[in-house]
Amino acid sequence: MSDIITAACLVGGALFALAAAIGLLRLPDVFIRMHAATKAGTLGVGLIMAAVAAHFGETGVITRAIAGIAFLIITAPVAAHLIGRAAYREGVPMWTGTVLDEWRQHAETHPDPELSAAAASEGASNMGRNGR
Repeated sequence: MSDIITAACLVGGALFALAAAIGLLRLPDVFIRMHAATKAGTLGVGLIMAAVAAHFGETGVITRAIAGIAFLIITAPVAAHLIGRAAYREGVPMWTGTVLDEWRQHAETHPDPELSAAAASEGASNMGRNGR
């Protein structure tokens, strides 16, 4: 029974990891790529770690696998948020199909000193660069 669970988790994890890799290659901008990397990548690696835990079945391996999965679940969203925020502040262009920039609306009503300095140096019309 553990062989079936191991195989299912490995195949599922590999498919999710493949989806994350394809998403990184095919998606149009850094903000959308982050979504593929964090969601599918985390689920893929988590399933592969679950397969390792099911295969070995030892308490030490299971504990390490659970700790690794928990670490991924905690750190991946935080890392994606920080990468997205840094990219936005640096003025990385958004995809031309982006229709809503909620951060720009927030920045106009609650100016951030760092964002304001960046906008002043680039010109207020280019802030966020998605007004296409």
